Amino acid sequence: MDSEIVLSADRIVARYDGIEALHGVSLSVKRGQIVALLGANGAGKSTTLRTLSGLVAASSGSVRFLGEDITKVPAHRLPHRGLVHVPEGRRIFGDMTIKENLDLGSFTLADDVERRRRLDHVFELFPILARRQNGDARNLSGGEQQMLAIGRALMAAPKVLLLDEPSMGLAPQLIKEVMNIVQRLNREGVTILLVEQNSKVALKFADYGYVLKAGRVVLEGPGSDLASNEAVISAYLGGVAA
Repeated sequence: MDSEIVLSADRIVARYDGIEALHGVSLSVKRGQIVALLGANGAGKSTTLRTLSGLVAASSGSVRFLGEDITKVPAHRLPHRGLVHVPEGRRIFGDMTIKENLDLGSFTLADDVERRRRLDHVFELFPILARRQNGDARNLSGGEQQMLAIGRALMAAPKVLLLDEPSMGLAPQLIKEVMNIVQRLNREGVTILLVEQNSKVALKFADYGYVLKAGRVVLEGPGSDLASNEAVISAYLGGVAA
């Protein structure tokens, strides 16, 4: 695995809905890793991703991506650079077709051949989307909507993918299917920062993990170490060791 840091936050402070939600969060993601960001509800996980992707402005601290300071770069410019965010709740457009939703992921791409190649890749990963591509996205199940949200992000050819709660609301079999796709994307070269409340799921796949509590990083370490530490899981993640 490459030791190059491709995404990092240095003591970022951020407010969300008028309240300071992050109090000096620092983290780093190396090329080729799956990194898990863990913690209970309200710990600041989603706000961290929103700050990294420019949706929430950092009031202090800095964010770097591929060696460049992107702290002040507008959110809509980051997918073109290769930093792509799949938000919590999927955020698909229900009154548009599945294919139209996917096309939004490559709206800045002028090369029709490359767009078709990316679309074929998404359809290979998610055959259900290919079969139903002309249907309205609102008719998809929760699991299928998550596949569509990930597929739309892949249309932007991400170098780093920010995934916010991909397992939320899914049945166990669908969770397994989605996480298998996450692993495959990582093997294909996509670096992934994964927010998950389900620590048992996340730490099965993560090379490294950070635990947030009340907007601060309280623990970090290799995923296997965090997964086997019952005291950590019980104290910070509300469960039992994997």
